Order: sequence, then C-alpha cells, then structure tokens
Amino acid sequence: MTLLKNLVAIFAITLCSISPVNAAPADHASGDALQHLMQDDQQWASPRKDYSNQGYSKLSQINQDNINRLHVAWSFATGVTRGHEGSPLVIGNIMYVHTPFPNNVYALDLNNNQKILWSYFPKQEPLVQAILCCDSVNRGLSYGDGKIFLQQNDGVLIALDANTGEKVWHVKVNDPKTGATNTNATYVFKDKVFTGCSGGEFGIRCFIAAYNIHDGSLAWKAYSMGSDSDVLIGADFNHANPQYSALSAYENVNGGNKENGSFKAFTKDQLKFPETDLGIKTWLKPQAVKHGWETGGGPVWGWFSYDPKLNLVYYGTGNPSVWNADVRPGDNKWAMTIFARDLDTGIAKWGYQLTPHDEWDYDSVNEIILWNAEGKQLATHFDRNGFGYTFDRRDGTLLVAAKMHPFVNWATSIDLATGIPQKDGRYSTHQEVNVQGICPAAVGIKDEQPAAYSQHTKLFYVPLNHLCMNYESVEAKYVSGQPWVGASITMYPGPDGVMGGLMAWDGLKGKSIWYNKETFSVWGGVLATSADLIFYGTLDRWFKAVDAKTGKLLWQSQVGSGVVGNAMTYAHHGKQYVAILSGIGGWAGIALNLGLTEESDGAGAAGAYKALGQYNAAPGGGALNVFSL
Repeated sequence: MTLLKNLVAIFAITLCSISPVNAAPADHASGDALQHLMQDDQQWASPRKDYSNQGYSKLSQINQDNINRLHVAWSFATGVTRGHEGSPLVIGNIMYVHTPFPNNVYALDLNNNQKILWSYFPKQEPLVQAILCCDSVNRGLSYGDGKIFLQQNDGVLIALDANTGEKVWHVKVNDPKTGATNTNATYVFKDKVFTGCSGGEFGIRCFIAAYNIHDGSLAWKAYSMGSDSDVLIGADFNHANPQYSALSAYENVNGGNKENGSFKAFTKDQLKFPETDLGIKTWLKPQAVKHGWETGGGPVWGWFSYDPKLNLVYYGTGNPSVWNADVRPGDNKWAMTIFARDLDTGIAKWGYQLTPHDEWDYDSVNEIILWNAEGKQLATHFDRNGFGYTFDRRDGTLLVAAKMHPFVNWATSIDLATGIPQKDGRYSTHQEVNVQGICPAAVGIKDEQPAAYSQHTKLFYVPLNHLCMNYESVEAKYVSGQPWVGASITMYPGPDGVMGGLMAWDGLKGKSIWYNKETFSVWGGVLATSADLIFYGTLDRWFKAVDAKTGKLLWQSQVGSGVVGNAMTYAHHGKQYVAILSGIGGWAGIALNLGLTEESDGAGAAGAYKALGQYNAAPGGGALNVFSL
C-alpha cells in the first residue's frame, strides 16, 4: 500500500413569542451587526451559531412533550457523495448549503419551498482530492458584510454576494501543488475573515490567516512554528503563565528513552523561562535530518472562536510533521497548541501546548467553547489526546485537565502547575517498533466533530470516539508536494468493545455526568437547546434526540447515509426546524467511500470501521434532512 493511499483513505421561550423573519440578508452585517444576527435564535449565522461556538439555541417549540411528533419537513439532495461535514447557514429567509469537493454552494428560498435562488459551482482540479487528508470534506460557510464566504479545498477563499451569488473577490490562501489544501470552515469576526491550512502530512508549515472582509486583502498571518516574528509572539506572551513558554519539557536522551518515555518531570521552579523563538529552539533537529520546523506541520483546519470584549480569537494547531517522532526530537512548538490572539494584529497573548512532542497524531484543532461560570471567563477544549481542558480565557491559566474516559493511557495525568502531560513511556512510539494498545487511537477520543454547551444545564455534550491503536513509526523521506506520513497504524474498538458515544461533561469539575454508548464513533457535531434536548447523528444513519440531564433517548429517525454533519436549528414563520447533513465520510468513512479493505488502509480506518458496510452499503449520497413538528 502506498503512503498516498494510506493518507487519502485517512436547536422557557416558545416560538409563538417570536415574530417571523421576512427580511433578506443584511447588506452590511459585520461587527456588532453580525453579532446581533448570531443572537437571533431564528437564524444560524455562523458555523456553530455564534462567536462562542456553543452550538446552543434558546428555541423550545420542539420539546420533550412533543418530540415524538417530530417528522421530516423537507430534504435537499446535494448531488455529491463523500463526507458532508459542517452545517448550513440561515440568514433571513435564505438557507445556504455547502458540499464536499467540489464545494458547491446553494442558496435556498425558505419562503418558496426551498427554491434554489442561486448556486455556485467552483472549478477545481480533480487531483486536489488526492492530497486531501481524510476525505474531501468542507466544514462550512460563514457570513458577513452581505457576503457568503467559502474556503475551497484548493486553497482559494471566495466571497460571494449573499443575494445573487456573484463572486465579489477571491484570494489564493494555499497552493495544492505543495501539498497545502483547506477543509476548514471560514469564520467572520468583526471586519475579518479567518481561515487556515491543511497539509500536516505533506510537511507544510501551516498558519492562521485573517483577511479584510471588504476586499480580501491580507490583514495578518501567523505561522504555527518558526521565529517569534513568524508566529507573532507578543512581548507579554504567556505573562501570567511563563512556564508554558519553558524552553522544553522534552528530555532528549539518544532520541528519546524507549523505556521511560520522553518527558522530564520538571517542577514549576525548575522550568527555564522566559525563552524566545521556541518555534525553532524546541525542534532539536539531528544532523542527519535536513528538515525540522521549516516543514513542521501544525495545520489549522478546525474551528475558531472569538471574545468581542477581550478582542481575542481562539483556535488550535495540529500535529507536527512527520508522524515518525524520532526524527524531530523536542517539544515541537507551536504544534498541538491552543492560541489566543488579538483580532486586530494577530499578536498572540497566550498559548498552551497540549501534547509536547506529539507521537500519535493527536491534532489539537478541535473547537474552543467560550462560556462563563462562577464569575470566571472560561474556555473549554476537548482534545484528541483524550483530555478535557478548561482555561481562564483571559490569560490561558489551566484550571482543569482531566481524562474524558478511563481508557486513555498514553499519559496518566496533566500537571496543572506546569501544564506538562505525565507520559506513560510504555506507549511512546519509536521507529521500527510496533507499539500496541495505545488509547486513544490517532482519530482521538474526539476529532473535529464539535461539542455543544447548554446554558440551561451548564453541561457540555461531547461526541466521542472509543478506539485504540497499534502504531509503528517508519522511515519516510521528505519530498516537497508528496505525502510524508512516516507511520503505519491499525485501529480497533476500545476496552469495552464499542466504538463511541455521547458524553455529558462538567467543565469545572472535569467529570463525566453520563455517557451513552454507540456502536460506532459519533462523528457529527452536537446541538443543545433550552428545551433540554440534545441532537446528534450517528455513522449508522440515525439522527437522535436525548434528554440533556439524563441522556435518555427520546426520539430517533433514520436518514439515508451515515452522519458526519453538525446538527443545527432555526425558525421560520413561527415554526422551529432542526436539520442535519447526511453523507458518510471523513476519516471514519473514507475507507467505505473508496472501497478500501486492508486493515491499515485509510490510516487504520478500513480495519476499525469495516462493519459500517452493513449500514452503508455504498458511498454516502449527500442530503440535507430538515425536521419539524
């Protein structure tokens, strides 16, 4: 099997008190105007509804007393197969729907039986699909300034007139010829559009970029590693927690001690700080290796959040390149890092590296959810590495770091004082060593599928994967524009024999409140409503609603294909609707879509998810499924 094959295959307020939405999209919804749109529960104006990424709606016409009357209101076939991630937007009377590659966009008239008002069909080279990691997905659109923003897979960022679909401007963000692509949803904060970069498995040095909403000019760009000037590290970076800017938590002993692991148990007082240019210094490149931070990965393909009062943008970076960690000793900063940056300048106020010297592809691109409790301004992140984190979002102080499930074994705990994982050396990976029983697997205990936070129950609702893996690092030579993976993995169900579930989580206590097991990973994003309903989809074609307090199943409906999309809700003419995209894919469904059968195909997905064929006999056709009472 070639490396390319391995990579590719890799919504109490009732609606009767809400007036109908009759206006067309606002022409200049940026800044405070956009924030006002996000606070209107009749609409869904951002990928996760609002700046905070809570995935929460106050709509409650659909509730626990009438949920049994929920039925299909209408559906829309996209005409595209592969993984349908993300969710549509609803602005005024128009719904905007996106697809995977080739990233078609449809504007549907909710006043006229979902008539297609306009459509946009990008012209992209088909070969772009071959370098997209983990299926040819796109995680959604954003809206602002009377425009719909699409980040195409081929690296082109497009601004479309929201009323007509005409192209207003476009800009080239990434070049696929180098292995750099895009799968992320765009986000609009104030007067800027945010996007990122995929390509960690091609040795791309990735970044976050902010473009001016009016004309597409570049406002600023911050790399994931490199010099402080490249990463936009400010003079007061990590001022409240200088230990996070320690030179290194990595103990380089002949490339890493295979018996005891690679992390040194520093005390806070022993850490060296402050240091500069850690994006270079913590890549302890051996003489035999020609490439270090320059080809360091750190992709940015997840979700962004924003606090208007603090004027800070939050996001996470992904895995360092290459998967063979032996050839890149050191912490490999600032891969695997949560950053908080000033929106206007891009200057990083704080950053925290969750998995120094990542050895398992535990990308940290998952969403950061902003919330308040006990007078604290908080940010919570559920990382692929199996730990749930809560920070003081003002300065990055780590308040909670706890295992989301007992089966997590690569580290025993996270030291809250230093932020350093206490690694179990038995699960450290090394070249030509097949390390077995690592939990979670590379897909993480949770991948990009976003969790939700209920302002009513004060709990998080987290979709989970429950897989472990065997991991063998191998030699891989860097060639620009070619896959650079450096590991072969197989994945399988975790200790209790299931492959996933949905969990309710207390973000202050770092504790699971309830956990519903599912046959397969829950690879779709979650919706929470004020009626204490939690909506989510499953890979085996179910769209479900459960009780937010107990997890009890209240309703389910089968859709045409497995769900990797995010549940959303909106209101139109006094009626609440709940919607979900179906169309199996993503890392979990890539092997099914491509007909891959070897256990390690699709970076281990073929073996782990082979039973999906019983539920999705053919590649998933994409559709939007909309439900109402």
